[in-house]
Amino acid sequence: MDPPLRSSLALRTLPLFAGLSDARLEQLAQQCQWQNLSAHQPLLLRSDPPRDVYFLLTGRLRVTIYSANGRQVSFRDSVKGDWFGDMAAIDGEPRSADVVTLETSTVASLGSAAFMALLREEPIVAEREMRHLATLVRQLSQRVIELSTLGVQNRLHAELLRMAHAEGVVDNVARLDPAPLHEALASRISTNREQVTRELTHLARDGVIGKDGKAMVLRDVARLSRMVQACGAG
Repeated sequence: MDPPLRSSLALRTLPLFAGLSDARLEQLAQQCQWQNLSAHQPLLLRSDPPRDVYFLLTGRLRVTIYSANGRQVSFRDSVKGDWFGDMAAIDGEPRSADVVTLETSTVASLGSAAFMALLREEPIVAEREMRHLATLVRQLSQRVIELSTLGVQNRLHAELLRMAHAEGVVDNVARLDPAPLHEALASRISTNREQVTRELTHLARDGVIGKDGKAMVLRDVARLSRMVQACGAG
């Protein structure tokens, strides 16, 4: 049975808070604000002044920005257990991206002062936060390299491989359910939907990907990995 939301039991499911005492979790639950959001609803915008940190308890979110000409660039999708908004809470600077819901979601938010106090008082949480930020830096650095050196075809291969490992690979097969929209893939690799559609058609013709209902099936992850390594993106 899932733990009740809006409680310390819900917070206990978050990797960031693993191992904290019942008393600390109860204190955090009292400090948090709780929200239920429908699909395709903005949770926070770069223009928002609050510096709260958000914790995703159920659902799925997308971290994205829009350029001056209205072009969308997506950074990543967040799933249950993820947290975000921490950079603005730490440095007090404006937010670096927008966050929108992809499906019905429940989030808890903690004010920046309470979050900073938590980092000072709970070394294990501070260590996890540092590892989290280091991972984001590595991911963004890799994407900068790909955008600077690879063509659209190779960038798409690298993105699909990342998604495969994020979802889990079993017997050389990964299942993306639901299948990512072509527009969403285009925004993640800085191209247009038509180019993504053409390359996905080629991959399907070569047997690398396929469909199963609403899911995209990566049928040969090892081959996709070799394709990525051959272009220097691995």
